[in-house]
Amino acid sequence: MTAQPAAAASADGGRISTREAARRLGVKPETVYAYVSRGLLGSRRAAGGRGSTFDPGEVAALARRGRPAPAAPGTPAGPATGDGSDTAGGGWSRIRTGITLIEGDRYYFRGVDATALAATYSYEEVAEWLWTGELRRGFRLTAPEQPLAAARRAAGSLPAGSGPMDRIRVALIAAAVADPLRFDLSRDAVLGTARNLIPVLVDALPRIGPPQPDSARLSRRLWSGLTGRRPDEPSLRALDTALALLIDHDLAASTMAVRVAASARAHPYAVVSAGLGALEGPLHGQASALAHRLLTEVLERGGAGPVVAEYLRAGRHLPGLGHLLYRGEDPRARLLFARLAEVPAAADALAAARDVADTAAGHRPLHANVDLALAVLSVSSGMPAEAGETVFSVARTAGWIAHALEEYAEPAMRMRPSGSYDGPRPPRPLP
Repeated sequence: MTAQPAAAASADGGRISTREAARRLGVKPETVYAYVSRGLLGSRRAAGGRGSTFDPGEVAALARRGRPAPAAPGTPAGPATGDGSDTAGGGWSRIRTGITLIEGDRYYFRGVDATALAATYSYEEVAEWLWTGELRRGFRLTAPEQPLAAARRAAGSLPAGSGPMDRIRVALIAAAVADPLRFDLSRDAVLGTARNLIPVLVDALPRIGPPQPDSARLSRRLWSGLTGRRPDEPSLRALDTALALLIDHDLAASTMAVRVAASARAHPYAVVSAGLGALEGPLHGQASALAHRLLTEVLERGGAGPVVAEYLRAGRHLPGLGHLLYRGEDPRARLLFARLAEVPAAADALAAARDVADTAAGHRPLHANVDLALAVLSVSSGMPAEAGETVFSVARTAGWIAHALEEYAEPAMRMRPSGSYDGPRPPRPLP
């Protein structure tokens, strides 16, 4: 596109040219177009079809906020937490969302304190609140027969020793193939997909615990897919609370992947698959597994001191501690620890977690995060190390769908930043 001359800035109803917008922002014209592709600025074709024009007020507002810039090379990463990438930094712009607000060491779902919701209502009820802004008491998620059968066959075909996350990923693909209406992106259709998909992912896990009826609360059915131990009510309440707490947490790395996929109009199953892909890394979904192994080692050795010392000596980050968005204790960890304090079988793991936090506090002012609380739940319940990531994935699927619904209502393909090329300049000879 050709930039309109600055002299013609007022020829289109007071709007300004690309060149003038670039001058006011202190960037190159190419960067202005990058801001448009990222949803930071709106543009309109200039009269006569040459170049674009911009609202001077919108340009001024962007200039006041400070133009976005990519993270500086070599910027150190933050602590490895399940939501460790939940910052809006880097090269991404701020994205308007009405789902989650994180502010003052607290977080809110649609303006309501998220920990209060999780303490009062079930996971299914909180998910429905996140999707619709309405609370339906007693709401349950049940899996339809056909996609569940397909998901179970696919998950059951995996090699022996496959973990729950392997089965969930395969079940997701099978459920998508079994749904011929998956390409319908209308709001009602996407909500129907969400209400069907989450129970399919849970019920596709082979039952290693006491069988549960399909009408049982989702957390009870998930428990039987993660451990062979018979649950008591405090344990089930802790698991259900964990699910409700983890439904969403603003723009985590996986949620950004979801919104990019939704921006390209991928169907909801593909959107969730994008989220699961981003979740796979050790700095996001697998952080709870690292905390699980840390707690196991502390319990085996009878104290956190020698274990923490070895981590620090090896230059390794202590999992389950610190969070980029909270100065104090992660509010999710606070509530989940309170729930776990009601579980008799969790006493030893809970004491080990507190020992880790207290020992580390003498070295750095770090607080427990939700991954450490998830590790207490998995260790004390006889679940595998991967259980925390499984709980996280099931819970966050509800949040991913909520973000997809928001993104489907935005202009398509707006999540398209421009690269800052730093390779050899053309023209170069043919190799």
